[in-house]
Amino acid sequence: MGAVVRRPVAWVAAIVLLAEAVGFVFVNGVMATVVDNQQMSLAGLDPDAMSTGTWGAGFGLGLYLVCCAALLVRAAITDRGFGRVARPVVIGCAILHAVLGALAVGLVGWAAFLFMMVVLGLIVLTLIAYAERAEPGEPAATAPAGTGPSAA
Repeated sequence: MGAVVRRPVAWVAAIVLLAEAVGFVFVNGVMATVVDNQQMSLAGLDPDAMSTGTWGAGFGLGLYLVCCAALLVRAAITDRGFGRVARPVVIGCAILHAVLGALAVGLVGWAAFLFMMVVLGLIVLTLIAYAERAEPGEPAATAPAGTGPSAA
């Protein structure tokens, strides 16, 4: 898959993740405000602690999504793959979207599930497009000696 497809997909995925980060912080802010104004409690927990925790979760998830978006922007600008640290971070973002998509079906509906699956698809397509590949002059990676079907 050439740079003609890789770069635009990475850009679109980064923009969607940035919008999603703002959305998550906003939704968690609304929930924290409602919990604080109503003085709601769950199993005897302090309402102030619940409100603070909700704000913290919103900012933490928003920061994680902004970090993932920054990694995608870097990949789109340089047209290079992800490093040893960046690849697991982006894979974790894909897993997060898969789990949130599964939860969204029951809690929010099919439209939210569809949105989460589109974002998951963009992230996975970016991961596949920037997968490690051998350069034209380099030999292909081989399995260590004695570990193949003919080793028996």
